[in-house]
Amino acid sequence: MFIADYIESSLLDWEGKIACVVFLSGCNFRCPWCHNKELAEGTVRNIISVDEILQKLKDKKNWIDGFVITGGEPTINKGLIEIISKINDYGFPVKIDTNGSMPTIIKELIERKLVDSISMDIKSSLTKEKYNNACGVEVNLSDINHTIEILLNSNIEVSFRTTAVPGIVDGGDIKKIFERIKGIKYIVQKFVPHNTLDKSYMNVKPYSDEDMKKMPAWR
Repeated sequence: MFIADYIESSLLDWEGKIACVVFLSGCNFRCPWCHNKELAEGTVRNIISVDEILQKLKDKKNWIDGFVITGGEPTINKGLIEIISKINDYGFPVKIDTNGSMPTIIKELIERKLVDSISMDIKSSLTKEKYNNACGVEVNLSDINHTIEILLNSNIEVSFRTTAVPGIVDGGDIKKIFERIKGIKYIVQKFVPHNTLDKSYMNVKPYSDEDMKKMPAWR
């Protein structure tokens, strides 16, 4: 039930909303380019409880539109549903950021109407070699594809996003992902070489703005 860290208000994490962003520690992927090294490794723990955050924000509903739960990977956290339920009890809508590796949890969150929005990261082309390279571990692609299908057929707000990391993702990968998600909102974001899980990625030069604009789904 403890949250690794939080930002009281953000305009960047839920489009059109002012959101409190909470970070849960731990991830089942080891994306070498990940810029949340400590959260991915699960070394940030026991900072603050969701109850403490809600007490601070309970009188600020006029300017906090909702909560974004991110990580790490929220869906591997055993306390996730309890955390969301407490936030819901205070009347705040919830958005989840996920890597899509836990379709059963995603399905439950949607069916129980616990979340209002889900954003899924698609790391690269949906092939075993590409995806394992992007994630730094052996990935069950069936689970990734299952989550994509759940989201494509849901009735909540959904978006997908990819971080354009040179050597991991190129324009061809972006095109394949764009075709896979059938026109649902898709964000391609620039890689930032900061505090990366694999230190060698600190030396990777990001795509230029011009290169980014040439990618099929650049928003």
